[in-house]
Amino acid sequence: MRRRWNLIQTDPQQVADLTAATKLDDLIARLLVQRGITTEAEARRFFKPSLDQLPDPMLMADMDKAVHRLLQARNGQQPVLVYGDYDVDGTTAVAMVFSFLKSQGFHCDYYVPNRYTEGYGISQQGINYAHNNGIRLIVALDCGIKSHKMVAEAAQAGIDFIVCDHHLPDAEIPPAVAVLDPKRTDCRYPYKELSGCGIGFKLVSALARQLGRRYADVNTYLDLVAVSIAADIVPVTGENRVLAYYGLKKINENPRPGLKALSVVSGLRREITFNDLVFVIGPRINAAGRMDDARKAIRLLLEEGSQAEELAHQLDRLNDIRREHDLNITQQALNMLEQQPELQERKTTVLFDAGWHKGVIGIVASRLQDYYFRPTVILTESNGLLSGSARSVPGFDLYEAIDACRDVLVEYGGHTFAAGLKLLPENLELFVRRFEEVVADTIKEDQLIPELNISAEIHLSSINPSLWNLLKRFAPHGPQNQRPLFVTNGVTDTGWSRVVKEKDLKVNLKKDRCTVTGIGFGMADQLPRIRQGLPFSICYTVHENEWNGEKRLEIKLKDLLWNE
Repeated sequence: MRRRWNLIQTDPQQVADLTAATKLDDLIARLLVQRGITTEAEARRFFKPSLDQLPDPMLMADMDKAVHRLLQARNGQQPVLVYGDYDVDGTTAVAMVFSFLKSQGFHCDYYVPNRYTEGYGISQQGINYAHNNGIRLIVALDCGIKSHKMVAEAAQAGIDFIVCDHHLPDAEIPPAVAVLDPKRTDCRYPYKELSGCGIGFKLVSALARQLGRRYADVNTYLDLVAVSIAADIVPVTGENRVLAYYGLKKINENPRPGLKALSVVSGLRREITFNDLVFVIGPRINAAGRMDDARKAIRLLLEEGSQAEELAHQLDRLNDIRREHDLNITQQALNMLEQQPELQERKTTVLFDAGWHKGVIGIVASRLQDYYFRPTVILTESNGLLSGSARSVPGFDLYEAIDACRDVLVEYGGHTFAAGLKLLPENLELFVRRFEEVVADTIKEDQLIPELNISAEIHLSSINPSLWNLLKRFAPHGPQNQRPLFVTNGVTDTGWSRVVKEKDLKVNLKKDRCTVTGIGFGMADQLPRIRQGLPFSICYTVHENEWNGEKRLEIKLKDLLWNE
């Protein structure tokens, strides 16, 4: 697929000013300015993240009400139900809040809806469970912001709600005792991009303060917050970056038994990286809710003893099953598109099969979005309705496009880049047509072409230990703080480049007596042209590779470009 190379425009005066103020290298100052960091104080905060940088949780709208209601429940010995979504963000949040409340003498239980029989959000079954068990307060995590009807119904039954959510609210919020969501228009909390578990962490922090507990009593949960940030793909900026930094530190220095067991069964025998949370740990926690029962993930995260290893093996096996479904359905979906050329000409992908596994359609939507690079909806049948997961391309607001089709939908929710929806089977063709029309009318042509946002052009001689030691300080990486992309022009093959593992390209390149080695995943077809000896441009990231105890700097190719 053709990609646009975009060299990020950076204000040279801001770079010069920051270089003068910090004595940092010009390249590092450029990378900081690209992240909105323009002063010495901001640079110091970025390079030295501190928990002291976290905003006061009491700044969040309704936090005082939430804490008051929880203290009321504790003092009156009222049972509390911790209710959460079945994905990684929800299960980590439930494990954290339940564990903290339990440690502080609350009478509490937890509940996670079944993905297939109850679906996302507050369910009737969940309300019934609370009512039948004498629950008078429910703390909803990573869900509830759109559950107006269920919250109102619970109130009529004498059950209060504290909603902790990070999704976009409607014009009116649910009639709960407290609604904690920084995206509320009336919320003055300064950081708007917390994960659902992150908002749960702010609630626990505020409650701990009122109970006179130490910071350490709360910071022990930062590992769970870091996993949620990684898996839910929220921006790794500001507060999230601080939380992720210290959460990752805890995972490596003093991991809870469940996460340690997951690392072991996953084959991670080295320092855990943020990437590992995204691609190794997160999928295994997610597999519980996708393929079986999300409570298995919560039990693992709460486990303090000998059962951790067995529970981790269960999640690992579920992840294997998930992967098999995922790959099979992805191939079926690609075949459907290849067999119907007219579908390839559209600005959207909308595919349906009644037999597709509901637990993996979100992953399939992401894979197809990567393949065709356009807004994508994958649908299956569930409980008499068509249930779908949608994914977008950078810069296009998927939620707004789905919202424009709301009259043909039964239910929908989500955010800019990902959403879920339900519709009646008889409305499928109408939705396909309407969604295509809305997207075609609003998406820009350049949004349908993948873009590589390049931080700077550098020489191969710049790839040295000094640069690497500074680049490491930009981690952890994620949305809005991606690993810097570099470009070098006029490189040629040394003659040692080759194909490895059938599809990958192992390169050895040179320019002006400097050489570099690296890998280009899935780029084996480029080898014949590289071996012609003509100069070309490379777009890449810098990494440190360790083999047999020896460390060396390498590059990971993102794209190659020849001047025609």
